[in-house]
Amino acid sequence: MRLDNEDYADLIVFYLNNPALLNSYKEAYIRYMNEAFAIVHVPVSQITQQAISLFGYTAIPKLYGLTSEESLRASGVSSLRGMPGFDLQGSGVLIGIIDTGIDYTNPVFIKSNGTSKVLSIWDQTIAAGTTPPGADFGSEYNNQQINQALASEDPFKIVPSIDEIGHGTMLAGVAAGNKVPGAGFAGVAPESDLIIVKLRQAKDYLRDFFIVPKDIPCYQENHIMWGVQYCTQLARSLNRPIVILTGMGTSQGSHNGYAPLPTLLSIIGDYPNTAVVVPAGNEGILRRHYHNNINDASGFCSVELNVAKNEDGFSMEFWGNAFGIYAIDILSPSGELIPRISATIRLSKEVSFVFEGTRIYIDFQLAQTPTGEPLILMRFQNITPGTWKFNVYNLTNVPCDIDIWLPMGNMITSGTYFINADDNVTLLDPGTAALPITITAYDIANNNLYINAGRGYTRDGTIKPELAAPGVNYIAPNQNKEFIPYTGTGVAAAHTAGIVAMIFEWAVIKGNRPGLDTIEMKNYLVRGAIRDRKLTYPNRSWGYGIINVNSVFEVQKN
Repeated sequence: MRLDNEDYADLIVFYLNNPALLNSYKEAYIRYMNEAFAIVHVPVSQITQQAISLFGYTAIPKLYGLTSEESLRASGVSSLRGMPGFDLQGSGVLIGIIDTGIDYTNPVFIKSNGTSKVLSIWDQTIAAGTTPPGADFGSEYNNQQINQALASEDPFKIVPSIDEIGHGTMLAGVAAGNKVPGAGFAGVAPESDLIIVKLRQAKDYLRDFFIVPKDIPCYQENHIMWGVQYCTQLARSLNRPIVILTGMGTSQGSHNGYAPLPTLLSIIGDYPNTAVVVPAGNEGILRRHYHNNINDASGFCSVELNVAKNEDGFSMEFWGNAFGIYAIDILSPSGELIPRISATIRLSKEVSFVFEGTRIYIDFQLAQTPTGEPLILMRFQNITPGTWKFNVYNLTNVPCDIDIWLPMGNMITSGTYFINADDNVTLLDPGTAALPITITAYDIANNNLYINAGRGYTRDGTIKPELAAPGVNYIAPNQNKEFIPYTGTGVAAAHTAGIVAMIFEWAVIKGNRPGLDTIEMKNYLVRGAIRDRKLTYPNRSWGYGIINVNSVFEVQKN
């Protein structure tokens, strides 16, 4: 059975090399991703409204969405290259990008000898070709095939992989594209080679479960995980250092870095000669996060949610303290009240509003999350516009926090938001992962933070993001071979991936520090960061400061 079969649902199981944990799954096909994770495929008919209670929240894949020369000077790249012995271009280093694909025919990805700097493309959307080992879906194209395609009159007859959206092409261009002076563009590490994973769109059953419109690009957590695994295995087989980058993000999860993809990235990030770079996300001031502390005096907090007129439905997640016990009641815009619903170990309940026509599927999970924290997942169908009110009760005599997140990006309309929103803890997964380098974006024109950049820290206080990089009106290639301005933390993460490739060239390829991993790389970058004397570091917006690779080596010399 192919893993992209729409008749089968995907479950992520953290089995830790204990296959006996998988025996309880019925009618299942199992693929072992590595010694930590297995993907279990069950008939899609098993994914009912009670799927959270049956399989647990963590097993259901989360849905992820998409996040100039002057920029190179701002990060110290140009200055460093002017120093004798430090003309670092990323030579010998791999950059693995898991995103929307690449326009491999763009000249910015073609070397001076006419061959491609793309070593491999795994296109998860194409079913006709050779699949990579283990994953058993999509089609893999190697460098020889890509070069053959470039030499032909119709490249896409040989390698039919196309980036229809352009996001992956942009990331690859920023990280490793050739210099194009006339367009005011230059990639950060133009001599690095690329490994590209084009993600397939999420399966219909999962979109339906989380109530995401069919026309919104979104991607499954397990498919991104397969992409990370693929890039890592290929780098190991080639015995070359690799920077792993994805421009994806999700607001689903506890924001503590313990979901499957963040966990995998932390495992991979600890490998020698490997570094992982991820964006903080672009949810900063969109009013999609609510926070409160419910103490003994009040006993509850009231959450007001404004729902836009053109909103059809969405999911919303409540997360509480691990020792907390919670209950909720719901008041609709017309005044219809659903009385208090109390948490149990597992509760799956459908609530219907007579006058509104709205249905809410409510799942309580007290012990089935990676952190042991209680989760209330609410999925709204045919939701009535207006102000919805949720009273959240603390049923213990210990003060308890409550955090609530709405979906990210265009998975929800901009007119749906919390009336008393909190801008902190708005960074997206996998930006909450412990080991990866999480990057926010700033504007080099005025040194201001990008207004929508996600803010830290993680929910348990881990310092994220760590660094800021250029990410506003950044000129980069699109899928039509044009150079246009891009803005967002994904751009900043791609810029950082190029800088990391430069350091790998110095450390591993030139033999100055073999075996460098993500933590050590992060420490180099933090020590060299530029900090504003008027600010206190680390902070929720800037992390430890602005990335500057020239300063990294100045610190090394001192």
